[in-house]
Amino acid sequence: MLDLFKSFVGMNVEFARGFATTFRQLFRKPITVEYPEVKKPTKQRFRGRHELRRYENGLERCIGCALCAAACPADAIYVEAADNTDAERYSPGERYAKTYEINMLRCIFCGYCEDACPTDAIVLTDKYELSTYDRRSQIYTKSQLIVPPPQGKPGTPQQVPPHNFDRAILPDGLVSEP
Repeated sequence: MLDLFKSFVGMNVEFARGFATTFRQLFRKPITVEYPEVKKPTKQRFRGRHELRRYENGLERCIGCALCAAACPADAIYVEAADNTDAERYSPGERYAKTYEINMLRCIFCGYCEDACPTDAIVLTDKYELSTYDRRSQIYTKSQLIVPPPQGKPGTPQQVPPHNFDRAILPDGLVSEP
């Protein structure tokens, strides 16, 4: 009988502690973020949606080397390269990424693709709104990932004079960070 009484008192003490916690929270100001109207700020090292960047002259930074795809532990990136010509130039190197796709359902946002890229073409931004209603729209193509060309600069493909680009990475003097 004594054991039953002790367990009954112990149970009531735990209920009382739980209710006390609830009642304390009742009188505090709620911490609510009105999400669609007010965006929560992200931390400096946050890794969100991917983005393919361009050089200042409008050419794409991606040279189609597929190092990002090789570094991806989730096998979420697919890159198909094609050759550049002077009549149709997409990037400063010999090749460019004809097809660039990221399966966001597989991506674990580790940032290895960003680290592996020799031209700093792929970056993870602070954009975190990635929800959709179907799985197909979670495969981001090159047209969805690439940023628009700078104001007043042509996009790609560009027609350039012969033998104007002999390096895959443009010198720092011709490039400004976004």
